Amino acid sequence: MDYTYLLSIALILISTKLLGLFSKKIKLPQVVGALLAGVILGPACLGLIHSTEMLSCLSEVGVIVLMFAAGLETDIKEMKRSGKASFVIALLGVIVPLLGGAAVAYFFNDSVDGNKLLQNIFIGIILTATSVSITVETLKEMGKLSTPAGNAILGAAIIDDILGIIALTMVISMADSSVQIGTVLLKILGFFVFTFAAAVGYHYLFKKWTDNSPVKLRRYVVISFAFCLVLSFCAEEFFGVADITGAFFAGLALSGTKKSDYITKRFDTLSYLLLSPIFFASIGLKVVLPHMDMQIILFTVVITLVAVLTKVLGCGLGAKLCKYSNKEAIQIGVGMVSRGEVALIVANKGEAVGLMSDKFFAPIVIMVVITTIITPVLLKVVFKDKADADNQEESKAVTA
Repeated sequence: MDYTYLLSIALILISTKLLGLFSKKIKLPQVVGALLAGVILGPACLGLIHSTEMLSCLSEVGVIVLMFAAGLETDIKEMKRSGKASFVIALLGVIVPLLGGAAVAYFFNDSVDGNKLLQNIFIGIILTATSVSITVETLKEMGKLSTPAGNAILGAAIIDDILGIIALTMVISMADSSVQIGTVLLKILGFFVFTFAAAVGYHYLFKKWTDNSPVKLRRYVVISFAFCLVLSFCAEEFFGVADITGAFFAGLALSGTKKSDYITKRFDTLSYLLLSPIFFASIGLKVVLPHMDMQIILFTVVITLVAVLTKVLGCGLGAKLCKYSNKEAIQIGVGMVSRGEVALIVANKGEAVGLMSDKFFAPIVIMVVITTIITPVLLKVVFKDKADADNQEESKAVTA
């Protein structure tokens, strides 16, 4: 048996912590340091650690725990109030990036294949993806997760995933006759029915159990985690919906119960101790710097700029239409910028069915990494309170 994985995990934990502390020192979210740790340790720099199946599995559990904790901390009443707004934000956050990505692909795609139009649209679909896990971790660190903007981001990101799946399926069904859009839509509808029934049922059973039973608190954590994993599995396996969506709804089912604070603290410990560092570092481990000609470098720069701007503009416009303030609209737009593992999964799917050229894969990976790293930095800027700025000015005056 190869025990190298033990050393790999140790290196990830130490490096993510050290670089996280460095990020905090220079007034950036610690998640930025964790992401950079993966890039430095991985093939792009030192090559000390490579992505393995075990690290990928631990990473997946890490993001599931992260989204479960986000669901636990969500204010359901606030989410209900922002439900309509979340849909509008998500809708424009899909349409604008899709059009922007397809337009960029139109100018750079020199394919002679008859599916050129579908290929261009597919690049746009990649840009519709949102990886809310990075935003969630950053907002939790800043204490802004339960703000109106934070709740709108969470709701919009969930809807964004569903709309992205529908758009992806429609394009793939045009290129692959074996994929039926009607079946996919029925599965998505079935997921919401199943999840709502499971979440509501578990919420009331759990509440009744915890109110009337003197069971040791640790047992609540174990049962809750099992429920989270089962719902995540069902989402992926039976309905084709992202497992993190199932995890979020599992957490939502327990939010507001008497033991939710206790469960949240235990999951924060599990996440902080092992799973979150591996998840964030694993994103950096996927970065490989290939040989690229000038055209591909230009495509990389343009697609990255469009990826950032279209999410900020699309989601920000949706927020303004729903009466959010200018500041909140910018916060929501920035919170939806990160593409993360979601865009990589979509890109892999497109490459497998011939909807994306191999030469575009590396630029997409670079775009994903850049949007993932800059999102926490931008969130720090747009969520900065005036009081924080005044305190910093006072401290500077004192030390001057």
